[in-house]
Amino acid sequence: MNRKSSQTKPFVGLALVIIHLVISTIHGAAHQGAAVMLNTFGYVYVLVVITLAPLVSAALLFTRLKKIGALLLGLSMFGSFIFGFWYHFLSHTNDSVTEVLGPWHSTFLWTAIALAVIELAGTLLGLHLYRTASRSAA
Repeated sequence: MNRKSSQTKPFVGLALVIIHLVISTIHGAAHQGAAVMLNTFGYVYVLVVITLAPLVSAALLFTRLKKIGALLLGLSMFGSFIFGFWYHFLSHTNDSVTEVLGPWHSTFLWTAIALAVIELAGTLLGLHLYRTASRSAA
């Protein structure tokens, strides 16, 4: 791997985290608009795993702890994907895309799909960055 490529990779991770944050914010607005409330576990999970962990991981990608940042990126995005996929597409709760009706339905649906895609991409990117950091450290 050349030097320029290794210097660009943290910025790709940062861009992915920013895009995830923007989509999550819009999805959160759809939750509010459609009056879809989470339980306490859901709110804590969203705050810690879906919001804070990716932000911390992005910051760590620019430090000498980039390997930990890459691992945190991959794990937090995977955890976000599992949570969102379960609640939005598999469960039959008020957080399911099939249960949200009215003017917020389209925003809720498309942001749920976009989150699933970006979270899968983030999982793969985090794992790739972790493997790359592991090889360069060896």
